[in-house]
Amino acid sequence: MPTAVRSHAKINLGLHIGASRADGFHDLATVYQTLELFDVVTVTARPAATTAIRLTSNDTRVPTDSRNTAWQMAELALKFLGTTAQVEIHIEKRLPVQGGLGAGSANAVAALIGLESELAIHVRGLFTRRLEIAAQVGSDVPLFLIGGTVLGLGRGQEVYPFPDIDPVWCVIATPQIGVSTPQAFRDWDTLCAREGLTQQASQAKLKELSRAYASAFSGGFPGGQQGPGSSGVLPFGENLAGTQVSALVRTGISSWIQNDFERVVFPQHPSLAEIKRTLAAPDAPEAARPYSSLVASLSGSGSALYGLYLTRGDAEAARERLLAGGIASHLTRTLPRRAYWNQMLWKEGH
Repeated sequence: MPTAVRSHAKINLGLHIGASRADGFHDLATVYQTLELFDVVTVTARPAATTAIRLTSNDTRVPTDSRNTAWQMAELALKFLGTTAQVEIHIEKRLPVQGGLGAGSANAVAALIGLESELAIHVRGLFTRRLEIAAQVGSDVPLFLIGGTVLGLGRGQEVYPFPDIDPVWCVIATPQIGVSTPQAFRDWDTLCAREGLTQQASQAKLKELSRAYASAFSGGFPGGQQGPGSSGVLPFGENLAGTQVSALVRTGISSWIQNDFERVVFPQHPSLAEIKRTLAAPDAPEAARPYSSLVASLSGSGSALYGLYLTRGDAEAARERLLAGGIASHLTRTLPRRAYWNQMLWKEGH
C-alpha cells in the first residue's frame, strides 16, 4: 500500500543574516516554526535490482526530475542505506511554490518518511546522519526532521529544538509576486558592503542573537546534549513546553522578531511591505486590544508573509483586510512538535 505523508509548511520567527562567507554562503540565526498547512507526499517503493525513481505532481511548476528535493532525498537515502528500489513519489501541491514556506524542503523529509515506511527501514541511532543527508538537499530541510519550534544556525541547517509555543492562529498571505532568493542574497551583500558589515562583525551579532533566542524561548537547554527520541525527535522534558504564548508577550519576543530580508526585498517589492502593514493593522479596531496581533513578518525571502494572532476572530479580520486588497491568504495555526509527528502519516478523513 502506498504511504501518504503530510508535508507541513514553516515560517521564520525572525531571520537574521550575516555577511557573505568565503564559500559564498551566509550564516543565519532564525527560529523556524511549523504550521498546520501541508502538501501531501505519497510514496510507493519496493526493493529492486537497480534504483529507479519516478515523480509526479498535480502542479506543473513542480520539477519531476532530479532537480526536485524529494527525488534528491530518496536517492541519497537509498545510497546511504546501500539499498536499491523502485520508487514512485507523488506530490499533491497545496502550498505556494517558492513562497518562503519551506514547501520543497518539507516535501523532501516527507519523501524520506514515506520511503522508510514503504521499505520497513528503521534507522535507529543514526539521527545525526539523517540530518547530514537532509542538509545536502537544502539548508532548511533538517528542521523538518524535528518540527515544532526550532532554532536554526549556520546556513540554517544546524538545528536545535526549542520548547514549543502553544498553538496560535496564523494568516499566510500569498501574493502573486516572485522573489528570487539568490537575488535577495546578492542585494543583501550589496547592503553589507555599503554599511560595512564584515564577516567578523556579523558573527558576533549572530552569536548574540542566538543566545537571546535561547534565553527568550527556553531559558537554555537543561540536561546538555539531547539524544533522538523513539520518533526521531530530539526530546525535551514535558515540563518545558508550558504556556509559551504568554511568553511571546511577556518577554517581548514579538517586538524583536524581524527578518533581515525585508530590508532588501521590500524596496524591490513595495507591495509586500503594504501587505505586512495590512497583517499587523495598527489602525484596525481589534488593534485596541493588547496583543491582538502578535507579529507580522516576511517568511524566509518571501514572497509569503504571515501574521500571528491570539484569537481566530483577529485572524479572520486580517483575512478580510487582505481579501479587500485582492490578496489570497490561508488561515492556519502553528503546529507543535508532538502534533507534527502524530499527524505526519496521512489517513483519509483526517
